[in-house]
Amino acid sequence: MLDHRLDSEYEELRRTVAEFANDVVAPTIGDFYEREEFPYEIVKEMGRMGLFGLPFPEEYGGMGGDYFALCLALEELARVDSSVAITLEAGVSLGAMPIFRFGTEEQKREWLPRLAAGEMLGAFGLTEPEGGSDAGATRTTARFDEATREWVINGTKCFITNSGTDITGLVTVTALTEPIARSSEDGGESSSKREISSIIVPVGTPGFQVSKKYSKVGWNASDTRELSFTDCRVPEANLLGQRGRGFAQFLRILDEGRIAIAALSTGLAQGCVDQSLQYAATRRAFGRPIGTNQAIQFKISDMEMRAHLSRLAWRDAASRLLLAEPFKKEAAIAKLYSSEAAVDNAREATQIHGGYGFMNEYPVARFWRDSKILEIGEGTSEVQRMLIARELGMATS
Repeated sequence: MLDHRLDSEYEELRRTVAEFANDVVAPTIGDFYEREEFPYEIVKEMGRMGLFGLPFPEEYGGMGGDYFALCLALEELARVDSSVAITLEAGVSLGAMPIFRFGTEEQKREWLPRLAAGEMLGAFGLTEPEGGSDAGATRTTARFDEATREWVINGTKCFITNSGTDITGLVTVTALTEPIARSSEDGGESSSKREISSIIVPVGTPGFQVSKKYSKVGWNASDTRELSFTDCRVPEANLLGQRGRGFAQFLRILDEGRIAIAALSTGLAQGCVDQSLQYAATRRAFGRPIGTNQAIQFKISDMEMRAHLSRLAWRDAASRLLLAEPFKKEAAIAKLYSSEAAVDNAREATQIHGGYGFMNEYPVARFWRDSKILEIGEGTSEVQRMLIARELGMATS
């Protein structure tokens, strides 16, 4: 018989992160958000709690947990604030996970302990100004210099989370290492004649420049920047995994990351329910609480339905990942549904709050601003529909 309840260990983690989110994050994050300031003390405390090490083995400084545990933490954090949640999500699934999945033993031992402790943040340099959803159309190049045994990197990356904080230590960059005229087993038309590899670039490497923070609509307490590489040289040993496997690597990382974003989206959707219930019980109009009006009740009921189904979707995908079963389709479904549920719930929560929902002092205003990017980042809704159709065996152009 299926049992969707969490076991005691998962439930204890969920409750611990929920308490942290409510007691530590909620009282202060609004100020960080309005100042567009990275919340270093909150992130430091998350590191002390072991959140950045949740899915990694103890031998690398991790907590010995799994990806499901990470997603539980992301949902509870996003229930209160998405800037904090995306900092954790990007730091783990995009920053540290590529090294854990594909790195050499030396790379793991050099980087993972500090990443798992939250003492250092990693970033994933994939998206480029002219690439967007076509992530395989990489223009950044990495030429191997035989004389010095170094990779020489040139190019630009954009929208890179956690790439410019005071504690950022590395960026894993996808780059074109050699154009080749052969078919690729990795799939994707744009990669069929291109050899793409992943290379670790430590912060401070000459030729690696981090631009100023973007002015963003949402996620204002998280760090997002453009990166440029001009004859940036790193040792041969900084190649992550096998040369030419970069495309396959980031496809795997994105598949996993979609589950994490689905969990984050679920948290935002549930946070909208939480805030709307509180407001509907205390806000009075025409002599009674607005929550007594059927129109409000129906809105909140639909919001709870979307949050509930989002949770089931990401947990199903995460369970398949842990069981080493195929999960690409389920991850795409979870990401697609939950991100759209988050946008819908944020819109309805703002409507329920009326004029106050447009005021930044109310969390739902922050939720509304933060929700839209969830339909875009780590694969747009359109890309998710393409992936689902492909997994169903439908031909795509």
